[in-house]
Amino acid sequence: MGETAQSVWVNCLSFIQDNITPQAYKTWFEPIKAVKLTDNALSIQVPSKFFYEWLEEHYVKLLKVSLTRELGENAKLVYVIRMENTYGNKQPFTEKIPSSQRTQISSQDIDSPLRNKSPELKNPFIIPGIRNVKIDSQLNPNYSFDNFLEGDSNRLARNAGMAVSNKPGGTSFNPLLIFGGVGLGKTHLAHAIGVEVKDKYPEKTVLYISAEKFTQQYIESVKKNNRNDFIHFYQIIDVLIVDDIQLLSGKAGTQDVFFHIFNHLHQNGKQVILTSDKAPVDMQDIEQRLLSRFKWGLSAELQHPDFETRVSIIKNKLYRDGVEMPEDIVEYLANNIKTNIRELEGAIISLIAHSSFNKKDITIDLARKIVENYVKNTKKEVSIEYIQKVVSDYFQMDVETLQSKTRKRHIVQARQLAMFFAKKLTKASLASIGTQIGKRDHATVLHACKTVNNLSTTDKQFKKFVEDLNKKLTL
Repeated sequence: MGETAQSVWVNCLSFIQDNITPQAYKTWFEPIKAVKLTDNALSIQVPSKFFYEWLEEHYVKLLKVSLTRELGENAKLVYVIRMENTYGNKQPFTEKIPSSQRTQISSQDIDSPLRNKSPELKNPFIIPGIRNVKIDSQLNPNYSFDNFLEGDSNRLARNAGMAVSNKPGGTSFNPLLIFGGVGLGKTHLAHAIGVEVKDKYPEKTVLYISAEKFTQQYIESVKKNNRNDFIHFYQIIDVLIVDDIQLLSGKAGTQDVFFHIFNHLHQNGKQVILTSDKAPVDMQDIEQRLLSRFKWGLSAELQHPDFETRVSIIKNKLYRDGVEMPEDIVEYLANNIKTNIRELEGAIISLIAHSSFNKKDITIDLARKIVENYVKNTKKEVSIEYIQKVVSDYFQMDVETLQSKTRKRHIVQARQLAMFFAKKLTKASLASIGTQIGKRDHATVLHACKTVNNLSTTDKQFKKFVEDLNKKLTL
């Protein structure tokens, strides 16, 4: 018959594609690779345990039907989970899952959360705004999944957040680390998960806290000599959400105490959600033992929203505020404010305010004025796309050449400079920079940054390249 894993999987995919939305197909099926076909068992490689659980929960019937059509009634599916994104962890592990067992597999090794022995437990550590026995979750109900619009830039993070809120502590992404630049929705998503958990499981104790406030409380507990009470208080939380975890950088005592709290929660099947402005691999001055725990679950990046998502965000905001705006103005705003969602929403509010205070219609001229103010008054964050264009122009090549696989020295150097400036001038993670500059991995980007630093000190001509490009990019 001469069938290969590839050909069987291609046929399965064409069936699957006809039966689900293009977005779902792109997110959950495009990343899968077919690796092996033996008898009637097809092995497919998925990028994480989270991915496998999601497929099992949402697409198990579809997979079974498509595979049975190809390989007959005895078809089996074997998952190979290869975590390529967990920085440095190159050991794949394989799970063989016969079809007959597949339906029970998702719940196999999940600890059920331990019930608190005594719900009357006194809050030993009085936190402003938190009652003695009833712990106020400190969540903002305005931040919900309903107004967190899905797009290519946030799909993985949003879906992971939904999965966690459906089954807190019961998925393989514990902790869930959401990372990305300023104003892209990390805090919004963290609150949305908490709000959803409270809605589904009113009996669970949820607490949202910023890493900064957590540090202040810890310092206070040391002063008052009740560090243990502080730890015990946090150990009774079912879902702990810590915002801006990178702020623990360099704070050894706080990191130590967080390490103990994290371990206790994790071992007892409680859920931890963290946000950060950088990926674990880019965090400075965070202890290795803590970093390794951050990588246990899923790290999901929030990227800059694309044009379509920006249009949807504007329309959603206008709809919620009961305001109508001409399509061309919506597109003008979406085209001109690209760096973050907070700025985009700020510009819309300014536009609405100006028009209602001055009793004027919203016109393209008014939009232009507002956008000029926004773009002028905010420090412009350059995009990786723009950096590649500037570097390519400087070396008189096109972006395709810069991204190509060629090893010619001058092209390699141009590519390394693009990676160096992307690391320096954007908040993108190393993995994200690598993906955007010719589908490289984070280790290549790290190597590029080291090479540029070394060459700048030893090679005068190269130093001039760096200085020239720096001027062009930071004007």
